[in-house]
Amino acid sequence: METLEPRHGMKAKTIKAILTKKIKQWSETIEDESVRKLVQKGTIVTGGCIASMLLGEDVNDFDVYLKDHETALAVAHYYVSKFKEKNGNPEFNLEVTDVDGRIKIGAKSAGVVSETSKDAPYSYFETGPDEKGTDYISTVMTNPDEIADVHEDTEIQSLAAPEEKQYRPVFLSSNAITLSDKIQIVLRFYGTPEEIHGNYDFTHCTNYYTSWDGALTLKPEALESLLSRELRYVGSKYPVCSVVRLRKFIARGWRINAGQVLKMAMQISELDLTNVAVLEDQLTGVDTAYFVQLIARMKEKDPERINTAYLIEIVDRLF
Repeated sequence: METLEPRHGMKAKTIKAILTKKIKQWSETIEDESVRKLVQKGTIVTGGCIASMLLGEDVNDFDVYLKDHETALAVAHYYVSKFKEKNGNPEFNLEVTDVDGRIKIGAKSAGVVSETSKDAPYSYFETGPDEKGTDYISTVMTNPDEIADVHEDTEIQSLAAPEEKQYRPVFLSSNAITLSDKIQIVLRFYGTPEEIHGNYDFTHCTNYYTSWDGALTLKPEALESLLSRELRYVGSKYPVCSVVRLRKFIARGWRINAGQVLKMAMQISELDLTNVAVLEDQLTGVDTAYFVQLIARMKEKDPERINTAYLIEIVDRLF
């Protein structure tokens, strides 16, 4: 099948080489042989990183998914163990839960912990403004100068301390494990690429790489969207998250027509966002500390007294 490749971006063979090398380097740092083999044969890379490379833009991080429950559970246990081994603060109280196939990392209070929160756990990400969390994540994740080895036009500088171990867990939440060197392991979903993309919202993010056969799959509809920089909403289980994500795409020069926004609005209209469980689930993947506080406030409130007016008041205070 003939593929389209955006101008000025990387070619498919270059992207494939980068991702092959990235997964190889990461997996080689996994000390447990059984977990290492599962990762080598069960990893899917998809989302914004491939889109960025096709457009010739900097890669913020590599979103990694696992192809089955066994692999996702093994990886979760491995990195929680490694994190506790290095950061051994008993107050973290971390554990991996597996209920009805839903794998989560449980952490005290806000549900997120980081390398820097050892002395004052949780408060950093609960109370810090967005940019603090963003700066921290970008600092601890940036280190893949191997990309420059593969493609001379791509240069990502290392900010991590050279003595620190590569691909170490630096940030844990209930839904994902963030490693240094730009790897983010998503636990919220696992399965085939088709199953994972059932939770995605925009077409341009659905290209993917699979580790078991070293194949890069570029979808014509995703490439069309990239070429035109037009957001095409395909429907999502998380339309609230999609609306919030619009901000970053528009800031980067993407366009979206009114029909796509209407599709999001129609899906949101079917949700009861005054239900704290529904709203918390809808904000999966929205990386802002303020939403953590919003959910915390709602959990403190009598559910019978939570309505749209109350939520608007809290949102105005927080933002």
